[in-house]
Amino acid sequence: MKSHALIRMLDRGATLFLVLLGAFAIAIPALNLLVPAGSALHVSTYLVALLGKYVCYGLLALSIDLIWGYVGILSLGHGAFFALGGYAMGMYLMRQIGTRGVYADPILPDFMVFLNWKELPFFWYGFNHFAYAALMILLVPGLLAFVFGWFAFRSRVTGVYLSIITQAMTYALLLGFFRNNFGFGGNNGLTDFKDILGFNVQTEGTRNALLVISCIMLAVCFLICRAIVTSKFGKVLVAIRDAEARTRFMGYRVESYKLFVFTVSACMAGIAGALYVPQVGIINPGEFAPANSIEAVIWVAVGGRGTLTGAVLGAFVVNYAKTYFTSGVLAPYWLFMLGGLFIGTTLFLPRGIVGTWNHWRSGQKEKSEAARSADAEDGMLPTAGSPSTQPSAAE
Repeated sequence: MKSHALIRMLDRGATLFLVLLGAFAIAIPALNLLVPAGSALHVSTYLVALLGKYVCYGLLALSIDLIWGYVGILSLGHGAFFALGGYAMGMYLMRQIGTRGVYADPILPDFMVFLNWKELPFFWYGFNHFAYAALMILLVPGLLAFVFGWFAFRSRVTGVYLSIITQAMTYALLLGFFRNNFGFGGNNGLTDFKDILGFNVQTEGTRNALLVISCIMLAVCFLICRAIVTSKFGKVLVAIRDAEARTRFMGYRVESYKLFVFTVSACMAGIAGALYVPQVGIINPGEFAPANSIEAVIWVAVGGRGTLTGAVLGAFVVNYAKTYFTSGVLAPYWLFMLGGLFIGTTLFLPRGIVGTWNHWRSGQKEKSEAARSADAEDGMLPTAGSPSTQPSAAE
């Protein structure tokens, strides 16, 4: 039974994804650290950090696909959970600076000294320890998602109304974190990081290690998502997506299912934000912008909603396009291109890249099986358990 469940969880597509992700996690650091800088195969440190950022975006997209693709919860506020995880990591990194800051204060971060703060706020306590910061990376986004989901799902808020209030939640946090007296650096945010677990965040070795860790966390969260969606629990989630009222009528506590998966998804987004911050070197209130959450939804739509692997692929494809087009003469038109991409995907590729591929493959398989069945009925092929159509020796 366990082996059957494992095979179902790790089908051909999931196995291929994990193999490619593992090869990516090995090849990129090797090409950066072992190949000479003058070689055509050398991967620059800048590209390592950029790819690490893409992996974090892939994890964020995966968290959105879990709730949107399998439960039908369209969250336009997942950027809030991503940013909260990032701020938790940023607070830990700020506490590691110590006397190496501009004002050389051993306790207060530079922005607090600049704003004439006299003592460290209580909510910064404990962030000088990585274990406490790691706990907050999961606890803060998870707790917010749990409280928000508790009220929203038990009030049976669904559809576009739920999307609007998730966006309102994100915007409220954006306004709060922009305030200098909020205790998180105001509009400048948190930056000028030095160390993480005693390692310089700017060195090649640390950047490659962060990329590998990001890939590992993406693989772990992918396996968690696969375990959820391929189980009986996952079948109930799909039933809620397709017919929530009928599922509730059958006796399932729909609110509990939605609350659980929404909280898990928020924790995954928080992990993505925490891994993102040391690789880009800054976290500011701009990460709460509703446009960021909407853009993340576009990644999932482009890659393929309800496929998991498609969400990650969509994050890579769209962000690579963003990096490419925002560095040239087309930079002012990127948002128009992004909007056009979303409209084109909705109209002409509604299943996304991976979803369309899976649909085409299943169609080809059905045609092949139908052809074989037709041939068997016509006597051209023997069916299972039927006598051979060849004459026997007695005949």
